Amino acid sequence: MNSFFCQIPKAELHIHIEGSLEPDMMFALADRNDIQIPYKSVEEIRAAYNFQNLQSFLDLYYAGMSVLQTEQDFYDLTWAYMQKAAAQNVRHTEIFFDPQGHTSRGISFETVHSGIYRALQAAKQQFGISSYLILCFLRHLSAEAAMEALAQALPYKDTIPAVGLDSSEVENPPSKFQKVFEKAREEGFLTVAHAGEEGPPEYIWEAINLLGVSRIDHGVRCIDDPKLLEYLIEQQIPLTVCPLSNIKLCVFDSMAKHNIKQLLDMGLCVTVNSDDPSYFGGYVAENLQEIESALHLSEQDIYKLVKNSFQATFLSAEEKQDLIAELDEFMMK
Repeated sequence: MNSFFCQIPKAELHIHIEGSLEPDMMFALADRNDIQIPYKSVEEIRAAYNFQNLQSFLDLYYAGMSVLQTEQDFYDLTWAYMQKAAAQNVRHTEIFFDPQGHTSRGISFETVHSGIYRALQAAKQQFGISSYLILCFLRHLSAEAAMEALAQALPYKDTIPAVGLDSSEVENPPSKFQKVFEKAREEGFLTVAHAGEEGPPEYIWEAINLLGVSRIDHGVRCIDDPKLLEYLIEQQIPLTVCPLSNIKLCVFDSMAKHNIKQLLDMGLCVTVNSDDPSYFGGYVAENLQEIESALHLSEQDIYKLVKNSFQATFLSAEEKQDLIAELDEFMMK
């Protein structure tokens, strides 16, 4: 790993905390909680990380979740990610969590939230990393189930500034959740949504027009719609792109064919993120290094991507400016 990619100050805006569950921790938590998982070793888990598409990944992802049982488990999971973020000089992170994946197993919302939030507070104190929590609705479940998850989140809304939409995109358009997102916005939540990863550009339009999103998670299929490209450039709606994830899930055949450089050159506000780093082979610094190598990015390209990551956060204008100043100082060294 080139130390430049670890040392450059950055923000990460597309990270599923459950997707940072490393095989060794999955194994340790299964043992701690006496949970049977269908793998005999850490190596066997790693060998299963060979995905044909989004669904084949999600099957393993939800199986992995089963080891998360107690508040301490959620704390340990989040703390491990924040240690990694600190090592890669992530200065601010906005973290997705999937409460429905846990409440459906009988784990309380409070258990999930308390463990994650406590670790984020500890990381703020120890590493100086700021963070926000984003509650994601599972789109393969019903809109009613999402509405229920939203209701459970209301007592915690001072610690959860935004809601999002993730899981199986195909045949689960954003329009399915229009009422849920309207209610969320009424309650003061900001909104984001996964769109245009495996789904068509139309899903990106729906996320913008029907869900009122501030950011699009993934969004790489926008390239297929010239009007959408124009709109995204004009409005500077950020895309939280996840290069290693896109290769691992066969959205692109190879990193050399990824369109992030093209989107950056066109003037879109694209950012680089890790998505589910344990499953996709790298955290944010590895993602930056991979695209730099495959797409021959200049130092200026990397600077723009990282500056975009700060601009695209939900931080105040002043906080963004402080982080960009830190980035500028780093680049002048």
